Amino acid sequence: MSKRRPASNPPKAPVFKPLRRSLAVPVWADVALRLGGAFFLIFVVIMVHWSDRAGLHDVHDGQVSFLDVVYFTMISITTTGFGDIAPVSDRARLIEAVLVTPIRLAVITIFVGTAYNFIIKRSWETWRMKRIQERLEDHIVVLGFGVSGSEAVKELVERGTEPACIVVVDPVQARLAQAERMGCNVLQGDATRDEIQNAVRVTTARTVLVSAGRDDTSVLIVLTARHLAPKVPITVVIRADDNELLARQAGANNVINPVRFTGLLLAGSADGQHVADYFSDLASVAGRVQLVEPVEPSEVGRSLDQLATGGKGLRIYRGNRTIGFWEDEAQSLQPGDIVVEITPTKSSDDEPST
Repeated sequence: MSKRRPASNPPKAPVFKPLRRSLAVPVWADVALRLGGAFFLIFVVIMVHWSDRAGLHDVHDGQVSFLDVVYFTMISITTTGFGDIAPVSDRARLIEAVLVTPIRLAVITIFVGTAYNFIIKRSWETWRMKRIQERLEDHIVVLGFGVSGSEAVKELVERGTEPACIVVVDPVQARLAQAERMGCNVLQGDATRDEIQNAVRVTTARTVLVSAGRDDTSVLIVLTARHLAPKVPITVVIRADDNELLARQAGANNVINPVRFTGLLLAGSADGQHVADYFSDLASVAGRVQLVEPVEPSEVGRSLDQLATGGKGLRIYRGNRTIGFWEDEAQSLQPGDIVVEITPTKSSDDEPST
């Protein structure tokens, strides 16, 4: 569910590190593998030249030592070519043409590719991510990408939210890799810290979803987010009943207790087999019907059963009051009302389901 908020001029976020992309292997390991491969190929060329040193000629003293072979190999690999040592036999020239030249190209490719990947490409990616980060606004910040957080992101994407508008923060790299494959922006770090939440521009976010896996951590994250962004809606997952009040006191607008909700579904299912199925249908955009919170200026003055969308109005939130569809106040909507309604989900042929 979403709620419209009046536009505001968000405060400028402090200087922060740009978002980072997940890597298959650490940077140092990638560099070591590349350089190791290059030096192995150079070693192979040195051994080839040493085994065929009789086909080389040194213009200085006519003798080719092992140091001369190393020197000639490095000069040959780098295509410098001073000419003081040269292949003179047909076999040596054939080796240079058939074996050494392909290795030379491979070594050059490795060094050029390494330079591109770690200097040009990474510098460009860092600059690009920093530009994206500086312009983050009206985005969804997901703090914690465990079971609940990942399911929330999947549902958001199915509801039509662009993955590029979602920023995921989690300390576990494997979880971030999953979020990145979904197209989300990711940042590895501790979401309880101010600098991490500033890095994802929580002050300009549309909403903040917190699911850290532990109630104490989740409450601390909510405290940090509310301190930095006093007006941004915050929803948090809390598993212990005793901690729900703490989460609300910390500044959470919505507190979701999956254990309690599961208990409600179980209790409802005791009297009928379709209750749990219908609740799941309402909660998911893939169901036949869904709950929404529309705010339509054209509906002001109408009753709750005369919504512009044609949906079934259930409840009105008017300030701190909750008004049911059976109450007299539901006969006239007022400016600023938040209406919860059930609307049919469009089917694949874009026709309402029944």
